[in-house]
Amino acid sequence: MKVLELLEEIEDLVDEAPGLPLTGKIMLDAEEVFQLVREIRLALPDDVQQAKWIRDERDRILAEAKAEYERIIREAKKQADYLVETDDITLRATKLAEQIRQDAETHAKVMKMRTYDYVDKMLFDMQGKMDELNMKYFGEMYSNLEKTFADINEILVSNREEMKILAYKTQNEGPTQEIEE
Repeated sequence: MKVLELLEEIEDLVDEAPGLPLTGKIMLDAEEVFQLVREIRLALPDDVQQAKWIRDERDRILAEAKAEYERIIREAKKQADYLVETDDITLRATKLAEQIRQDAETHAKVMKMRTYDYVDKMLFDMQGKMDELNMKYFGEMYSNLEKTFADINEILVSNREEMKILAYKTQNEGPTQEIEE
């Protein structure tokens, strides 16, 4: 990852910089440091793109789960219509349709929960990486970058909270009403 390589270059600059006697401070070429910081800023959008990809992947997985749920419901309705030839078959078909609907809802809920867990883990990992980068390489010297990391972190926290809310809502959804005829 380009940003990590650039940060390692900054670390090498600091390690190799000549020290000032009796002060514990070092001398750095400001232009060289600023050039590396500019390159980091240019490379950061790639990391932001990765976060966008994660969000898009979450949306895709949720859309697939919804399509699968709707397909199962359609199949259940077709099967129920086919079985409605006598009263006895109608009762069995109604019970079977209800079971299929409940199974579909359970399956959709499980798929949603897995998606939320996956996205939450990805966001948590990215949040941890951003915190690690922030603490390791940018102290008081880079307040702009620190603000950028804080803003990204807030977005990640917000996204994780959104996932938790969606997961909570999904977990607590009641079964839908009877199948429409």
